[in-house]
Amino acid sequence: MKNIYRVVLFFLSLAFCISTITAQTPLELISPDGRIAIHIRAEDFVEFEVLRDSTAILEYSRISMNVDDDVVLGLKPKIKKRIPSYVNDTVIPAVAEKFKYIKEAYTELLLVCKGDYNIRFRAFNNGVAWRFETDFKDDITVNRENVVLNFPSGSNIWFPEEESFFSHNERYYLYETINLISADRFCSLPALVETSSKHRVLITESGLDDYPGIWLKGTGSNALRGLFPGVALEEEQVRDRNVKVTRYADYIALTEGKRHFPWRILGISEDDAGLITNQIPYLLADTCAIADPSWIKPGKVAWDWWNANNVYDVDFKAGINTDTYKYYIDFAAKQGIEYIIMDEGWYELGNLLKVVPAIDMDEVVTYANSKNVGVILWVVWKTLENQWERAFDQFEEWGIKGIKVDFMQRDDQWMVNYYHRVAEEAANRKLLVDFHGSYKPAGLRRQYPNVITREGLRGLEQSKWSDKNTPEHNVTIPFIRMVAGPMDYTPGAMVNANKENFRAINNRPMSMGTRCHQLAMYVVYESPLQMLCDNPSNYMREPECMEFLSAVPTVWDSTVVLSGKIADHIALARKTGNEWYVGAMTNWDSRHLELDLSFLGSGKYTVSIWQDGINADRYASDYEKATISATSADKLLIRLAPGGGWVARITPK
Repeated sequence: MKNIYRVVLFFLSLAFCISTITAQTPLELISPDGRIAIHIRAEDFVEFEVLRDSTAILEYSRISMNVDDDVVLGLKPKIKKRIPSYVNDTVIPAVAEKFKYIKEAYTELLLVCKGDYNIRFRAFNNGVAWRFETDFKDDITVNRENVVLNFPSGSNIWFPEEESFFSHNERYYLYETINLISADRFCSLPALVETSSKHRVLITESGLDDYPGIWLKGTGSNALRGLFPGVALEEEQVRDRNVKVTRYADYIALTEGKRHFPWRILGISEDDAGLITNQIPYLLADTCAIADPSWIKPGKVAWDWWNANNVYDVDFKAGINTDTYKYYIDFAAKQGIEYIIMDEGWYELGNLLKVVPAIDMDEVVTYANSKNVGVILWVVWKTLENQWERAFDQFEEWGIKGIKVDFMQRDDQWMVNYYHRVAEEAANRKLLVDFHGSYKPAGLRRQYPNVITREGLRGLEQSKWSDKNTPEHNVTIPFIRMVAGPMDYTPGAMVNANKENFRAINNRPMSMGTRCHQLAMYVVYESPLQMLCDNPSNYMREPECMEFLSAVPTVWDSTVVLSGKIADHIALARKTGNEWYVGAMTNWDSRHLELDLSFLGSGKYTVSIWQDGINADRYASDYEKATISATSADKLLIRLAPGGGWVARITPK
């Protein structure tokens, strides 16, 4: 109660002196629960610090923006008004990734500055955010945005180190002390800081539009600096897909003078588990631009590329041809899977209008429609750009349901705008979009919920050529990358391997970790469009696994974190309708976990379990299925093999 009084008194006092407070007076913005405080100084520069329960999470850090000819927003600011506000609301997402209803509660302080710009701060119960806003009559050049984040001494970071701005943003996370990261090293976002007080601080952004994405670079001290790709001036194209910027401008954006810039976000938690349900990136995104998004249909996808079309026990020659895709469609229809994807190979590269001779696209789509299965087509982004109008017209004429756009590998201003153009045009044609070769989610999916998922992470495809996609990586990404938004990891391998017998085989791939490790991904990993990566012939030999995969939803009414530690393990419970699903995953360490079922309602439940088999530590595909009864008073002790997993479907009796 004392914290609430503190928030109320703050707003009463601030409202009383909005017009009279001097620029030299420090300001304090307090989160609705009173536990997070932002202290703002606006003297020679705009600086702020962030505290949780009076402990510094971020030490005083400076922000500013250089525009046009040496105009520095945030330098010797003259504050005209300080306008506080408070929001306590509920948001209903068009596509429910974690929750059917999202609680939105924050306090806000708007600094209206002389010189036609504002700085807006928000404090949530689980993080803070800020952004610049400008009100210039003419277009402006943004030369630099200066972001310096000063963390307490002794802080560490999970650092997704990059080598170039030309990147799929598919990195592994290096755990390092911040002050040992030199100024020549940088990373993409999101990144996760562990402060010396053991608080977790997730760094990302939202509301990204007509502006480059933010990256972070080291300084050799406890500070991290924002880094931005400049405007692309010259490019070089290699093959049909790789368009690399060969010369950047010394400015980062040419944009409208009257606009809001992207939100900079620090998600805050006292432990790893608290990161999973953080919704700040979604809440700070622009609201839905689609008048009626009811046509957007989440679901699962039978995918061809990962398994190299290695179907068997059939009477036709498998490959990229009509018969093979009709086989995928039959499988999807039988299992209640909503879509198939036709990945690379369906068109002659460089020309989306020229389908390869072995495929009759009209026959494939007509057959799919007759089976109530949608078709999604993979496209190279550059080819789509070159054939924009004709390609979208052709997609609409065929009657496909979505596109998988690949190989952008950039987030400079032009490319960020390209994502928005694709999202809008696809929405106009009622097409879903899955971005691969992409940067992190940064708010677009709320504005255009037809952008239903994206890559921007090291997913299961890496196992085709690498031995680095380990179970440890798999239980790291939910705490970092997934906080930014859905991730198309593409799970579902039916050939599974332990550490000592894994081999990277491109056209006969396997996964690291157990069969149940793969099954658990369908509960743990958020992706409203969720792949089944293996081939239908393998799935049809696994009816017990398909019993789970056919039933598991891809969107959720609620999410409960049962246990979690980054790079160690995770256990989640998720609900859709009146059913609960529980998924647990571990790194290469075997472990026992106690799962508290108090999240269940009253009454008795049937619990169908898929768990690591007794020999899963030797033969990773070994699993067993069991059925038990349970109530909310029960606790389940589960065993996870090395690289293991555990899933359950819980239904009321």
